[in-house]
Amino acid sequence: MSVDPAGRVVRSTARPHSETSRPAPIRTFLHTADGVTIDSVYDPPASVYDASGPLSRHPVFVVAHGFTGDADRPHVRRVAAVFAQYGGVVTFSFRGHGASGGRSTVGDREVLDLAAAVEWARSLGHPRVVTVGFSMGGSVVLRHAALYRPEGPGGDSGHDGRTGAHTDAVVSVSAPARWYYRGTAPMRKLHWLVTRPAGRLVGRYGFRTRIHHKEWDPVPLSPVEAVPRIAPTPLLVVHGDRDGYFPLDHPRMLADAAPGHAELWVEHGMGHAENAAPDELLRRIADWAVAQGG
Repeated sequence: MSVDPAGRVVRSTARPHSETSRPAPIRTFLHTADGVTIDSVYDPPASVYDASGPLSRHPVFVVAHGFTGDADRPHVRRVAAVFAQYGGVVTFSFRGHGASGGRSTVGDREVLDLAAAVEWARSLGHPRVVTVGFSMGGSVVLRHAALYRPEGPGGDSGHDGRTGAHTDAVVSVSAPARWYYRGTAPMRKLHWLVTRPAGRLVGRYGFRTRIHHKEWDPVPLSPVEAVPRIAPTPLLVVHGDRDGYFPLDHPRMLADAAPGHAELWVEHGMGHAENAAPDELLRRIADWAVAQGG
């Protein structure tokens, strides 16, 4: 047993290593402002121990997975492996997913989970934090960036009182622009999964996702309402032109909500979220994020 830089007990830490080897990931449970435990993993940058420079020169990517994902899913680990070539990576399981506590609210209180992960990421010694979200996680990173605003060095005005929980750049991939969208067959199936008792049983036992039975009250800020509040934090919106969940009016609506600020990439031949994002696209996203940091 040991403690991480924020003073929390961790479940595993780096094993003894030489100056040129990469340490093992750190795994811990974080605690959200409303008391939910969040299973989280930190992967150090793959390049820290070569000639590219010290840890303090690398950003840290905080990856927000899609609905029914978790930190151990192969597609999430693949994303982390690509981003680790550019900086540190924090992955975590949203509430109700994987080993995390609580129940999923499908994008509402998940903003508290992301805030806890970002705060932890800042404590690890990296100069900049980049949030990258996919699908549901894509909506969460937009709302998080709107709600947790930088006030100055080392602080922010997040609504749950956390300090250091703001991001320095935002990437939203395959996200919806508005709530309650049912215009595609996959989204109609997802609404059945979330709103019906039988669907929630399928979610629990078929997808390892525990879904809250209560409806939103109040309805949270929508992604398209959040986007204008993100500036001047750099924002990248990425969407596939073969996305089966959300058609192209969603990313265009998001980009149009912040004219001259949000950058939009429409990817030819790409489907939905992490599984559909090729390594080449992930590398371009990482290049964009590094460039935003100067």
